[in-house]
Amino acid sequence: MEALLGAVDASRIQFALTVLFHFVFVPLSIGLGLIVAIFETKYYRSRKPEDKAASNLWIKIFTTTFVIGVASGITMEFSFGTNWANYSRFVGDIFGAPLAAEALFAFFLESTFLGILLFGRHKVKPKTYMISSWVVFGGSLLSALWILIANSWMQTPAGAELSADGVKATLTNFFEAAFNSSLLARYTHTIDALLIMGAFVAMAIGAYYLLKNRHTDFAMKTLRVGSAVALVTTCCMLVFAHMTAVGVSEEQPTKLAMMEGAYDSEAMPLYLIGYVDEDTQTVVAPVAIPGGTSFLASNNFDTVYPGMNQLAASDKYRAFDVDSAPVNLVFVNYHTMVACFGIIALIMLLALIFTRGKEKIRNMRWLQRLLVISPLVPLIAIECGWVTAEVGRQPWVVYPAISGPDGIELLTDQAISFSVSVPELITTIVIFSVIYLLLLVAWARMVGNYIKKGPQLDPEDADGAQADGTPTAPAAANAAATATAAGAAAKGGEGSVA
Repeated sequence: MEALLGAVDASRIQFALTVLFHFVFVPLSIGLGLIVAIFETKYYRSRKPEDKAASNLWIKIFTTTFVIGVASGITMEFSFGTNWANYSRFVGDIFGAPLAAEALFAFFLESTFLGILLFGRHKVKPKTYMISSWVVFGGSLLSALWILIANSWMQTPAGAELSADGVKATLTNFFEAAFNSSLLARYTHTIDALLIMGAFVAMAIGAYYLLKNRHTDFAMKTLRVGSAVALVTTCCMLVFAHMTAVGVSEEQPTKLAMMEGAYDSEAMPLYLIGYVDEDTQTVVAPVAIPGGTSFLASNNFDTVYPGMNQLAASDKYRAFDVDSAPVNLVFVNYHTMVACFGIIALIMLLALIFTRGKEKIRNMRWLQRLLVISPLVPLIAIECGWVTAEVGRQPWVVYPAISGPDGIELLTDQAISFSVSVPELITTIVIFSVIYLLLLVAWARMVGNYIKKGPQLDPEDADGAQADGTPTAPAAANAAATATAAGAAAKGGEGSVA
């Protein structure tokens, strides 16, 4: 078994499995957190039973997703102390603070106020309940900040020095380490991608109800909210993605070279689609913009960036092995992510145009079906972006960034624990796969059940309106009787004045 799969590869596969699964539910929970807050605010302002029912539905979907995200994230943190023990020894002095802060200041904040959303509807004031929805969303953003502080430090180390014995990084300045050079770009880029995901899920659920011709008023409200959020976040992504590209070009030259398949120094073209032939060190691509990547990174089409062969020959990146580098994997994932962004922008424009005005989307079955499956596009983009960022820094797990302190770097094959055997790793991979599959099925069944039922009125609101906001028969009769009585009284008043 060890002859077929080494401990390093098995450890990477195990961690990749847990992260890929976890990173399905993180985008959903953070993205849907904003949708929950928006709909609860809408109810706070309108006090309409149908808006309350809509908010309750989103809270159920969010909570179920949040729980699975928490459960799947625990295994990753445990692996830091098992098969990635040497990595933990190296970065422990740096990572202790942000990971503890994530639990104390973010997770507890988010969980506490989520408890109010689950159990406090009739126990706290409406304004407190509405504010709690925004605090839950803010807590998720804060949680993501601390996690990305830790991850960004691995990409661009700062505020640390190598210990005297050379076995670990020692913290010298917390704020320099936390606010390292790549944090802002990575945080804004990541969070914006997650909000795009939430917006597309909202549009998908709205389109599903239009297809089924159920809860159509809720469907149109959801489509309008989703398309508006998608518009803002998609436009912001142009800025944040550019910031990230500039940061990579300045700090991680080997990653930039792999992203564009540049083996030799050149003004890097921007490929729209293609693959890398690693044997001949060439990019096979039918369409390319000459100097396009150089322009995006430096605003100049003629800027020359070093290729992988030149970087591998340098002293700083001598550990980079061109022949074994996963160039095509990084190239394909990066360009898939970029292509997905173009599809996201197109779908967003279609939804935005046809949900306004005459609401033509009500009769556009093809667009409704497209929107139902549309969340797959941002999900693929997010996962491909993660692969680009993490695989692109190989063979380092702590990357020797341009601005990083001397000696602060760690190769992946030095980060694992040599006391964990390959059979043990294979066993955990199988166990995790089975458990994650069961969790995924359970989540899908629960959320699917919530969506099938749709927004449901609370019992105290059931006499006043139906789930789609229309009055029930008794309520309509009472309203008609009240209107008749009021008209009679008005006429009587006019006669007495005369």
